[in-house]
Amino acid sequence: MNDIGLFSVVTTIQPPTSAVRGLVKALQPSQSLLIVVGDRKGPQDYPLENTEFLSLDSQLSLPFRLARLLPQNHYARKNLGYLVAIRRKAECIYETDDDNCPNGHFAERSLRIKAYPIRKPGWCNAYRYFTREKIWPRGFPLQYVAQSFRIHPKKTGRVQWVRSPIQQGLADGSPDVDACWRLLMEHSVRFTKGYSIALMPKVVCPFNSQSTWWWPEAFPLMYLPSFCSFRMTDIWRSLIAQRCLWEMGGVVTFHAPEVHQKRNLHNLFRDFEDEIPGYLNNDLIYNTLAELSLDAGPGSAHKNIRSCYIQLVKDGIFPEQELSLVGAWLADIHSE
Repeated sequence: MNDIGLFSVVTTIQPPTSAVRGLVKALQPSQSLLIVVGDRKGPQDYPLENTEFLSLDSQLSLPFRLARLLPQNHYARKNLGYLVAIRRKAECIYETDDDNCPNGHFAERSLRIKAYPIRKPGWCNAYRYFTREKIWPRGFPLQYVAQSFRIHPKKTGRVQWVRSPIQQGLADGSPDVDACWRLLMEHSVRFTKGYSIALMPKVVCPFNSQSTWWWPEAFPLMYLPSFCSFRMTDIWRSLIAQRCLWEMGGVVTFHAPEVHQKRNLHNLFRDFEDEIPGYLNNDLIYNTLAELSLDAGPGSAHKNIRSCYIQLVKDGIFPEQELSLVGAWLADIHSE
């Protein structure tokens, strides 16, 4: 399978959904392999073409230290899918969830793309560049939401070529938003098309794990933490990854929708409870990481992600146990 350049990674506790079947079909032109990460709950096999299913038992037999350290019944087991793809020399990893179906604009992306640069430091509500609706991405600090609505941002200036090792696609239908938005404003949303936006250094917006493209220089930054709430694992990862990317000379970009989400059933009050640590700490995490001294250069990701977690443990965001998993993750990547 080493001749496969693009891998896709999904975690699920369901048999193949219509969205996953749509993903496999959309990936056929690129001859991509879909890696499906199971857990204690859910199917024991996954009968779908061009797909490799990692049951819990098969995960525990993988040659990765992280496999036995990750909690069970936890979204962070998706890390093992990343490691399998990395071990097989992936040239790009696309990750998504089992309720996101590619739309007619879905296509394999490139590391270098054209995008409008966003340069104003601080929090950027990326969704506002693709809609006039009052909406914000999950993980965006609530204290800045109203401010982000006061002026409709425009894609001004010239589009430029950027190197973007992490690229976030938006989702039509039921986009990734927090429980506050769903409880108060729930409705179907369609974003506009057009050029992507690039968040330049010091500009930050949470990105998720629902339609996200990663290139090798950013693979170390894919690590999903275990010792935090389910609703924050990919969000806090995104804040750490963006901070590290500033030092690597790359940028995060946001694209117009490439999937349509028909959201799996959620308990919104449980989501709200899981998001409270984010409501309280996301801005603190951004400020802490922005002030942290890190190494510069394209090969700095391994050292810098460790430094970020060490600092966030000191600040009480993560317990010390998280560092053992970060260490295992980095060792597993080095052992590829």
